[in-house]
Amino acid sequence: MDKAEKKHKEQTAAEEHIVVGILAHVDAGKTTLSEGMLYLTGKIRKLGRVDHRNAFLDHDPMERKRGITIFSKQAVFSRENQTFTLLDTPGHTDFGAEMERTLQVLDYAILVISGPDGIQGHTMTLWKLLAAYKVPVFLFINKMDQEGTDRERLLALCRQRLDDACVDFTGFESPVIGAGDRGEEIAMTDEAVMDYYLENGRIPEEETIRLVRERKLFPCYFGSALQLTGVSALLDGMSFFMRMPEIKEEAGGRIFKIMHGPKGERLTFAKVTGGSLRVKTFLPGHEGEKIDQIRIYSGETFRLVPEAVQGEVCALTGLSETESGQGYGFERTSARPVLRPVMTRVMNLPEGTDAADLIRKLGSLEEEDPQLQILWDAAHREISVCLMGDVQTEILTGIIKDRFGLDVTFGPGRVVYRETIAGPVEGCGHYEPLRHYAEVHLRLEPLPRGRGLEFSSSCSEDLLDRNWQRLILTHLQERIYPGVLTGSPITDMKITLTAGRAHLKHTEGGDFRQAVIRALRQGLMSADSILLEPWYDFVLEIPSDQVGRAMSDIQKMHGSFSDPAAADEDTVILEGKLPAACAEDYPREVLSYSRGRGRLQLTFSGYETCHDAEKVISETAYDPDRDTDFPSGSIFCSHGAGYFVPWDQAAEKMHISVPGHREDTVPGPRTGGGGSSMYEEDAAFRAVFLREFGSRQAQDDHAGRFRRRNPEGSRPEQDNVPVRKSTRTRPRKKYLLVDGYNVIYAWESLAGLAEADLGAARDKLTEILSNYQAFMGYTLILVFDAYKVEGNPGEIIKKGNVYVVFTKEAETADQYIEKTTHEIAGKHDVLVATSDGLEQVIVMGQGAMRISARDLYDEVARVEEEIRRIAEEKRAGRRYLFDDMDKELHEHMENVRLGKVRREEDGTV
Repeated sequence: MDKAEKKHKEQTAAEEHIVVGILAHVDAGKTTLSEGMLYLTGKIRKLGRVDHRNAFLDHDPMERKRGITIFSKQAVFSRENQTFTLLDTPGHTDFGAEMERTLQVLDYAILVISGPDGIQGHTMTLWKLLAAYKVPVFLFINKMDQEGTDRERLLALCRQRLDDACVDFTGFESPVIGAGDRGEEIAMTDEAVMDYYLENGRIPEEETIRLVRERKLFPCYFGSALQLTGVSALLDGMSFFMRMPEIKEEAGGRIFKIMHGPKGERLTFAKVTGGSLRVKTFLPGHEGEKIDQIRIYSGETFRLVPEAVQGEVCALTGLSETESGQGYGFERTSARPVLRPVMTRVMNLPEGTDAADLIRKLGSLEEEDPQLQILWDAAHREISVCLMGDVQTEILTGIIKDRFGLDVTFGPGRVVYRETIAGPVEGCGHYEPLRHYAEVHLRLEPLPRGRGLEFSSSCSEDLLDRNWQRLILTHLQERIYPGVLTGSPITDMKITLTAGRAHLKHTEGGDFRQAVIRALRQGLMSADSILLEPWYDFVLEIPSDQVGRAMSDIQKMHGSFSDPAAADEDTVILEGKLPAACAEDYPREVLSYSRGRGRLQLTFSGYETCHDAEKVISETAYDPDRDTDFPSGSIFCSHGAGYFVPWDQAAEKMHISVPGHREDTVPGPRTGGGGSSMYEEDAAFRAVFLREFGSRQAQDDHAGRFRRRNPEGSRPEQDNVPVRKSTRTRPRKKYLLVDGYNVIYAWESLAGLAEADLGAARDKLTEILSNYQAFMGYTLILVFDAYKVEGNPGEIIKKGNVYVVFTKEAETADQYIEKTTHEIAGKHDVLVATSDGLEQVIVMGQGAMRISARDLYDEVARVEEEIRRIAEEKRAGRRYLFDDMDKELHEHMENVRLGKVRREEDGTV
């Protein structure tokens, strides 16, 4: 070891290396704060500014042109024995994926909030992401020099919308917190600290450090980055309360970014979380890939070091197989990112462009940003790219121009759909052309939304060698597999290798790739497939006089929302969910109808069942049998030649038996092989089957099986349904929920009665609705307010055929109806009767229909008239004793029946 190398090692070993990320909503002043921190620590001699296009970290030409951060970059500065690596991240929502990649390597984060703007929608998104990645957070409330900013109001807002443990640390000059330094506020965050504080009147430094590290305390600093006020206090707080994680001897680290340098060299950015990395050695777990250089970047410059130790963020050259999110050593690969693009755009190429060559070049961009998911559609000869928004689209266009010299454009955005399955299913694939052999059996099981794909093996090594099993699992993970409804990628599924077979002489590795494709597709063709679409969480801040318009818009877009909350006296906040397909242009529409006062923040929340699956499937017109890249049938060999067997016949010919397959899972005649089936031989079984399920054709029609193929390959008319079904659907129950008092006071006859006797009015309404229910067959729930009754636990009484509900204390009829609607509207048909306009909009947003009290009155009257008409028709068809009597005799007999005249035979009256 030479002297320089020894000196570097001794210096780095004596220092604490802490990685700090700085995050903010766009225009909150994040880059300005970074400049101030670097200036006050002596890293730079002159303050740069975003608007002057000379910021130290925003050195990319596109960043300086636009005045925004596009790529995350790092700067290194020191204070005493601490070395801080500051990772500056983009603030624009279009580059959220770039920001999120840095979260996995942060020790701490600084969240910048604009004082005049308060906590915006994207700020809430960042807060949730920091919580998901368990990153301790310091807050810097910026631009406090501007008029209208109030420290106490902003601190209260942070506590209300972020966390109660936000505490103002601006004036603290010592890490030891005493009674005069808001000690009670800090002690309230932890029971053990509170006990110590009450006993000793102070909080030790190490306890405050622990509270911050465990995300029980969030120090807040107020100031102006542009004026350099409050920045020194923030730096002091970082030195006081930030500590390096525990030293680990074992080698480990995490790769969070791939870039290409100005000379085209591939750079792997990693944080060392244990042990160290040295040049000319192999990256742990990547034997065969040697590290050529270790670079420590600060801005656009770097220094070469022989070794990177724990806590350092470095760029490695010489590696070609690394990926963003990958761990090495004891670190594991990161989970799937939370922020993902939901739109794809087709790339329009200049005439004469070699698409195959361009796809290869674009691979370098996909390495840098895996979320781009650059895809080649061979059928339409199109290149599509997943993008977050218009700004990212413009930036990508510029990058392609600069790197590859191509002037490309992009078409309009299209939603990125996904597909999954409703229940477990077995799939099998066989590939046996002459001198090839492989057979694979897979079990496909649905997973909860957002889990992605999981792979495992339950296959015995006695049946299939471990090496072949590993190869099969590799083939399952090496590519994106399309579903069978629209050709969209599959997700939220566990795929288990259950069985497989190889040939000692004829099996090659590529044979299993073919068998895997066919097994997976055969399983999907047999399953109940579900089309998924991306949904947004939205936060809409809207003037209070526009809230009705906003709620109506959300309902029309098939969205849902919670109760409106007042942000201030003039602004209302709506939060809920929206299908991404319906919300693409809505932010601009909000700005238009609110005259610039409304703000809509959309955040990807995950994939849910598509709201208009039938339409999407129809418009896509994807034919799974014509997708030659992903065949569903199998290849078998007979008499020295291979032949094709369709997916719905292949299971019968597999060389490994398929458990449960035959007529017990697919009733009806066999479609392969000779002989007769149980269905054909057992007349009693056939009679029971027909009675329960109908004919085979009726079963398929009723179940909505999508593009089912018969043995000859012909195709019946397509059922326009969102899922591939194989079982009968149950009819949906119908519910009518009635706001009792709202209806009583809306009906004149009942309103008058209520003034004299409210209980009588309730009983009369119950009687009327009981007759209505008997005729219509709804499950009828009549709800009355009892929320003012102290200690009332609530009560449900069944009067005849009507469920009468008296709400519990502090729960109104509106709240009960909204809660019940939310719980049952997705599974059943729900009709709500009320004249409360706000309640009508809310229940419609939950998926229910609504009817006003006036319309319900007319409907009840119509039903009563219909009941009388039916009774008269029945009566007209019958003859009774009194019908043929004259009027005088009829009256006499009626009086006798009623006991109004003396009967001579017994002398009674």
